[in-house]
Amino acid sequence: MAPIPAAGADHRAVRDPALSGRVRPGPLRAGDRVAVVAPAGPVPADLLAAGLAVLESWGLRATPCFAAGGRDARLPYLAADDATRAAQLQRAWCDPDVDAVLCARGGYGGLRVLDHLDRDAMAAAGPTLFVGSSDTTALHAVLGPRCGLVTLFGPMIATAAVTDDPAAREGLRQALFEPPAVLHGGPDARALVGGRARGTTVGGTLSLLVSGLGVPGVPRPPDGAIALLEDVTEAPYRIDHFLTHLLRAGWFDRVAGIALGSWKDCGPPEEVRDVVLDRLGGLGVPLVEEMGFGHCRGQLTVPLGAEMELDAEATTLRAVHA
Repeated sequence: MAPIPAAGADHRAVRDPALSGRVRPGPLRAGDRVAVVAPAGPVPADLLAAGLAVLESWGLRATPCFAAGGRDARLPYLAADDATRAAQLQRAWCDPDVDAVLCARGGYGGLRVLDHLDRDAMAAAGPTLFVGSSDTTALHAVLGPRCGLVTLFGPMIATAAVTDDPAAREGLRQALFEPPAVLHGGPDARALVGGRARGTTVGGTLSLLVSGLGVPGVPRPPDGAIALLEDVTEAPYRIDHFLTHLLRAGWFDRVAGIALGSWKDCGPPEEVRDVVLDRLGGLGVPLVEEMGFGHCRGQLTVPLGAEMELDAEATTLRAVHA
C-alpha cells in the first residue's frame, strides 16, 4: 500500500512523470478538508447525511456546498440552476483549503454547467482531487485535460455505492488515501480480445462521451489511449448507436485497448456482448468485459488521465511508474 503522507506534508502538488504530463493529486490524510458538490441532479438529505458520516469516519472534514434536497424551480431534475451549480463547483475547486472535490450524485446536468465555469481560473488554482462518475463524465472530460489532472471515476458520496456497498466504499477510501498499484477486474471479468496495451486512461459513461463530441474543450483520446466504457439503462440498440457514432467520429482511431465496466439494466448481457464484439472486436486491440467499474455493486474507483497497462488475460489495470 502507498504510504499516507505525514502531517504537514504538501500533498496537493504531486507530479508523476509517467502520467503524460498530468498531475495526480497526492493521497489524502486525516484532517484534510473535502468539499461535496452537486453539479447535476438533486441530492436526498438522508443519503447526503449518510455519505458525509462515512467521510467523517475516515477523518476527513467534509463540507457540502449546496442545500440538500434543493431543486431548480423550473427544472426539478436539476439540483439548482446552471449558474448556481457551476459557481458552487468552481468555488470549491479554487478554494486553497479544499483538498478534494467529491460529487454527491449524478443524474443529469453536468454538461450544462461547462459553459459557466472559468476553466482558466480552475486550472490556475492548483491540483485538486476530483471524484465522480456517471453524469460527471462530462466534467472529467473537460476539467481533467484543461487542468492537467488525473481524476477519479468512482462512487459518489450521496449514493448507495458509498452508503450501502462495503466493497465500493473501501475501494474509494483506498483510492483517496492509499491508491493501489493494480486494479483487478470483477468476478465475471474476462478477455474478449487478448493482449496488453499501455496508455492514458480515458472515458467513463458511454452516453456522456457521445454527448461530449464537438463540445469545446473536450479533446479526443490521445495516441495509445486505454478506453474505459460503461453505462446504465441503455438498451443494446442504444449502445450500438453510441459505439457506432464514436467509431464514425474517429473517437477510437488512436485507442490501444478497451476495458468495459458494467451495463446495468441494459438488457441481456449476451446481447450487450454481441453488440460490443460486433462494434469493437474488429479494432484488433485488447478488449476486456466486466472490469467492475460503473453502475454496479463493488464499483471500482478508476483513474482517468493516468498512464496504465491493461492486461486482457489477467483482467488487470496496472499503474505505470517511471
